[in-house]
Amino acid sequence: MTSPKEPAITLDAPFDPWRVQAVRHSLSSHPLLQLDSLRELGKRLEARGRIRSHSDQAKADTPFNSAPDTHPSGKRGTEALADVAKAGAWTSLLNVQTDEIYRTLVDEVLDSVKPMVDTVDPGMSYRGGWIFITSPRAVTPFHMDMEHNFIVQVLGKKRLYVWDPSDRSVVTERGRELFLSYQSRDLVRFHEDFRKKAHVFDLEPGMGGYMPSTAPHLVENGDGPSVTMSFTYYTDSTRRRSLLYRGKTHLRRLGFDPLPVGSDPKRDSALVRAMQLYSGTKELALRALGKEVPSPLSPYAFHITS
Repeated sequence: MTSPKEPAITLDAPFDPWRVQAVRHSLSSHPLLQLDSLRELGKRLEARGRIRSHSDQAKADTPFNSAPDTHPSGKRGTEALADVAKAGAWTSLLNVQTDEIYRTLVDEVLDSVKPMVDTVDPGMSYRGGWIFITSPRAVTPFHMDMEHNFIVQVLGKKRLYVWDPSDRSVVTERGRELFLSYQSRDLVRFHEDFRKKAHVFDLEPGMGGYMPSTAPHLVENGDGPSVTMSFTYYTDSTRRRSLLYRGKTHLRRLGFDPLPVGSDPKRDSALVRAMQLYSGTKELALRALGKEVPSPLSPYAFHITS
């Protein structure tokens, strides 16, 4: 009888889906995460428009969405990957699970942690993979994402700042509502005094962090090139939270001033049920009209054609 395979990502403390935690991993020597392999992946993804880049002049308070426009790297994605040490660029390979080869890596890692996740936060779906290839001292500006995220350091060193997803002194309730309803980061803005409230991880190969959905974060690269990968997904709890904030937006349109999420669990549950009915009816209507409707229950975070 063979022994069970060790998870690719492990934690020193019990997993809590809504708590920022340090992780360890065994992926630093994975052949798909070496620079030569990533350059080949970059060529395939660039042809599909799935590379994002900004220069090393972007700062922590640079608006994340507009960084490629306000701080262009001056290089195509594959050009930046050719010599990361001298490119002066932050480069992201987007939705790598759309690549047949890298989808196996995303599944390998998320399958290995799924039993741990399912115990406390079932319903894993919308799997994604994101690879960040960063020049010395480049910065990932302050922002937050919708997915739960295991982020792992593969090459080089960087400092990761993560804030609790419930800290409304960092991102307001209204800021979270706009983000979860419209994917707007207009009210997700960095202030230097936030640093003292952050969980700080000084990452080296073999180390990483777990960031819950909507946990604000920023990353500052060290003095050498860096490779980092994020493995992301939705669960029943992230879908419920998204419905709650979208429901608040609907109530606001009707002239109500809804309470913060979590203030009244009974009202929250009623709002979730109403939003599930509304969303289900809308989805059926759109499909009856022949329109494709993306679903957060999809296995992967981007339409897979292969």
